[in-house]
Amino acid sequence: MPKVKKGDTVKGKVSGIEDYGIFLLLDNGYSGLIHISEISDKFVKSIFDFVELGEIIKAKVLEVDEDNKKVKLTIKNFDYRVEDKKELENKNGFSPLREMLPKWIEEYKENKE
Repeated sequence: MPKVKKGDTVKGKVSGIEDYGIFLLLDNGYSGLIHISEISDKFVKSIFDFVELGEIIKAKVLEVDEDNKKVKLTIKNFDYRVEDKKELENKNGFSPLREMLPKWIEEYKENKE
């Protein structure tokens, strides 16, 4: 498992959002915090304006606590968006499955005969 160093750019999943910052789980076993003061130079009214729970983002490492595998991170003045962000669910929810289920059942019955 590679060590994280100050100045590194890391990628992680937003695992928690609190009034004071964003928690990230990194792929390499580390966890990190982006304090609200490290989100933007401008006033941050709501952290939810910047990230969503479960979103994959990039951040820059400010400090490393190697003993506890914790890092302090920043996204201030940094392009933190990740292009290959996975969408967990279709915008239509489960509607496409509900619509296709009767057809699939009929096809199954036809093929079984």
